[in-house]
Amino acid sequence: MRTAVFKSYKNGYFTFWFENGEELVFEEVHPRVLKQFDLKNDKSYIGKSFRVTFVEDFEDDDEDFVIYRVESLKPL
Repeated sequence: MRTAVFKSYKNGYFTFWFENGEELVFEEVHPRVLKQFDLKNDKSYIGKSFRVTFVEDFEDDDEDFVIYRVESLKPL
């Protein structure tokens, strides 16, 4: 789990800024998470801090193409 601030949802991508200054763009968020936190529509989550658990998924064993998926969010 890492601490991050939710930056935006745009064109199907969820963007978070992490505590180390890194910005990660997630293509996928677990449906359970979206049911709890409507990141797509509720603008009040922008700028909020979360503990984020995510996984890196390599597309068809191509290590050059990584999909990041949020597995859980815990508000801080």
